[in-house]
Amino acid sequence: MLKMEEWLMIRDLYAQGLSIKAISKKTGFDRKTVRKYLNITSVPESKKRDKKDSKLDEYEEYIITKLHEGPYTASRLCREIQEMGFDGKYTIVKDFVRKIRPEYRVPAVLRYETKPGVQSQVDWSEFGRVEIDGQTKKLYCFNMILGYSRMRYIEFTLSIDVTTLIKCHQNAFRYFGGCTDEILYDNMKQVVIHRALKSPNSTWHSKFEDFYKYCGFVPRLCRPYRPQTKGKIENTIGYVRRDFFLGIDFNSLADLNNQAIEWLKRVNSSVHGATHEIPIERHKLEELKPIDAVPEYLIIREETRKISRDCYISYLGNKYSVPYQLAGREATLQIFDNKFRVVVGGKQVCEHELLAGSNRVSRNKEHFKGLLGDILKENLAAMNKIQSSLKFSEPQVEKRSLSVYEALMEG
Repeated sequence: MLKMEEWLMIRDLYAQGLSIKAISKKTGFDRKTVRKYLNITSVPESKKRDKKDSKLDEYEEYIITKLHEGPYTASRLCREIQEMGFDGKYTIVKDFVRKIRPEYRVPAVLRYETKPGVQSQVDWSEFGRVEIDGQTKKLYCFNMILGYSRMRYIEFTLSIDVTTLIKCHQNAFRYFGGCTDEILYDNMKQVVIHRALKSPNSTWHSKFEDFYKYCGFVPRLCRPYRPQTKGKIENTIGYVRRDFFLGIDFNSLADLNNQAIEWLKRVNSSVHGATHEIPIERHKLEELKPIDAVPEYLIIREETRKISRDCYISYLGNKYSVPYQLAGREATLQIFDNKFRVVVGGKQVCEHELLAGSNRVSRNKEHFKGLLGDILKENLAAMNKIQSSLKFSEPQVEKRSLSVYEALMEG
């Protein structure tokens, strides 16, 4: 079909007096074509080319809807529509998402690459309030990424205290098979109490300092208000939100973390956008410090409780017995693993295994041995004290000879 300008040219030449044969010779168009377009009185409309069917056609509306709900990644959307039957390539999905998603301009930064085994990055992120075991609680996510291989580890928690932070580190080290020479942190209070200009001069949280010295890694602090200093972990947090957490269903914290481990298996086995390599393959080149060279660091959390008059302390909805001589005293609970120690006056007095559930009682008979005898002694002593405090006056009785009574008897 001729274009509009070609049709106009034919009509213009004809208006100049040229014959169909002459126009054909001048333009190169067949005489039948020239005659045909001279007979057309309106501008010829070009036929739109039929759109070629794409394997993505039936999923485009779903993708658009999801992108309106939130900033899902192309890889996440590709996985979802694959579960719905899509058998096309990821590049089709990526190109479509790029075309319809708004572009966000970000300032350019110089990427800092680390050598194998040198550095990893850690941060917390908040994931709002969720319902766990029938209660609404704040949800947090611990994130660690190895700088060289880009291997990720995440763990969801309900607390961000230093004890939880240390436990998450231990779980991450087990997942990676070791730890890097240094770990980069934001200026979180669980790590640093006072930040100095140079990281080594900072005042560290005492429990965290004990932990990192035991494990043998060096903590580093990123520059305040410079998020690009820890860009790898910042990118990981955003990726977790979009590619894993957005729209996820879970029925418990354990269920959520189990799903997170399955997600980690997938992303750590996929090509990374920055390195264009698979993290789990690059991980083989990481020279991590082995974690089994020393015994596992023992995490101890301390809480204060008052021993009740009936010789029990309460912890997490359950009761645990304590030697009866300590009733009414203040005790420190040193909690670790699945047990805790009871310390009174700086001395350990007993130890208990943590009970599952609530409204249960852990009773050690030895804690009450001798209690009954002591109670009886105390009661007897109390009675004697009461009796001694009471003064009775003896009645005045007249003393008579027995002969008087005999005389009365004889009448």
